[in-house]
Amino acid sequence: MSTPPTLRVGLVGYGPAGSFFHAPLIAATPGLALDTIATADPDRRARAGAEHPGVRFADRADELWTRAGELDLVVLASPNRTHVPLATEALTAGLPVIVDKPIAATAAQARTLAALADDRGLLLGVFQNRRWDGDFRTVRDLVARCALGDIHRFESRFERWRPRLKGGWRESGDPADIGGLLYDLGAHLVDQALVLFGPAAQVYAEAAALRPGASTDDDAFIALTHTSGVRSHLWMSALTPRLGPRFRLLGDTGGYVVHGLDPQEADLRAGRRPGDGSPWGEVPPAAWGTAGTDDDAAPVPTLPGDYPAFYAAVATALRTGGAAPVTAYEAAAALDVIEAAHRSAASGQSVRL
Repeated sequence: MSTPPTLRVGLVGYGPAGSFFHAPLIAATPGLALDTIATADPDRRARAGAEHPGVRFADRADELWTRAGELDLVVLASPNRTHVPLATEALTAGLPVIVDKPIAATAAQARTLAALADDRGLLLGVFQNRRWDGDFRTVRDLVARCALGDIHRFESRFERWRPRLKGGWRESGDPADIGGLLYDLGAHLVDQALVLFGPAAQVYAEAAALRPGASTDDDAFIALTHTSGVRSHLWMSALTPRLGPRFRLLGDTGGYVVHGLDPQEADLRAGRRPGDGSPWGEVPPAAWGTAGTDDDAAPVPTLPGDYPAFYAAVATALRTGGAAPVTAYEAAAALDVIEAAHRSAASGQSVRL
């Protein structure tokens, strides 16, 4: 059997998302090749050239559209405000697209992009890497096996201790920048809750700008009531000096609690790469969560994290004509919740979806 041709990928942006996540994961995926990076920043070009020898460069994203016949996929790791216009241009040029989260500011924008991709018969997906966190994979397995009985509450926290602003568009109060934690960490937490327990029927949220000079939310809480009856409580914060558990899952026969963060992001930022010969995504026993009750809780091995699975699934979808591993329609459902959370936080009232 002949080997299928390598799929050529254009990457827009080489900031933290592009350099730490997308570029190394694309390069590590069999059947994908990082062909071109669009960035005009000379320092980023130098770093990218050293990390990915032979990669080509473009100054602007629209240079990729004029070379659409030379590429099989475009990945947008650019600032949030560019996601909708650049995805629209790429799809119009005939290119399949992966967009870093959040795909858009509104669910309506995400669904418009999805409809454009459908009309043109092109793949459109959203990078939700934390579906492949080891601790989340473990939670998903426990739920699927009914290992804790019927689940009635799911608690999820993504908290940090960053008492001073870093600056940049992620902390911008301009709505066009799509900044703030509800769009940033909230996009992960909401997506995970919907994957586990299905659509949300009701949303209650609190959000605040707590740090000196903050102009957008840096501390937030969302309570979801799913149509399944499960309640999800989601916390996200940049001002948490004492961190809570990453997940707490409560059922009628037992519960599961795990602390800490999946190691894959830290490893990627430190320069480790999938396939470099050492185990990837593994969590040591000392960091495993426990399941049961306070009287009989026992360690549960954390499944290995697997960010490489995302782009492996993208490659398969491109070859077979299947759906992206995370679709724009799924991202739109999460944005329905995030938009409702903003309305709830502003009004102090629950919002029904």
